[in-house]
Amino acid sequence: MLTKLSNKKGFTLIELMIVVAIIGILSAIAIPNFVNFRYKAKTSEAKANLGAIRSCEEAYKAEMETYLVCNATPAAVPGILKADFSGGGVAEFQTIGFVPSGQIYYQYEVAGDPNGASLLYDFYATATGDLDGDTANGAFAVTKDSSQVVNLAPANY
Repeated sequence: MLTKLSNKKGFTLIELMIVVAIIGILSAIAIPNFVNFRYKAKTSEAKANLGAIRSCEEAYKAEMETYLVCNATPAAVPGILKADFSGGGVAEFQTIGFVPSGQIYYQYEVAGDPNGASLLYDFYATATGDLDGDTANGAFAVTKDSSQVVNLAPANY
């Protein structure tokens, strides 16, 4: 005599494997996008700080009638970890009124002729960083004449 199987509930191995494959495909798409989003979010530090440096330089110029050159600070380009804002140029940055709060991902520098003798610009502020740790630095810059922060190395973070 044949007995009817009771109503068993559950998933087959094939169904579970299909679900795992779908999750794997979605992860393969989402994780690289998330990583790029994190890098782009961290670059906002450089853009905001360069805008602040430009404003500080303009305020300093209004008082002292000259721009101030600031040595690269921190001394080495920070890697994937944040660094303290310390080094040779801290005193110059403090003089113009720029001191970032907390640790930073980028090295900041202001170059140019403080007497305004340059024909192209009176100061050239840069932010250099290596967010992904591949030794190919990403960099941003701003000048006296441009309120736009320019990405000098768009393919690098």
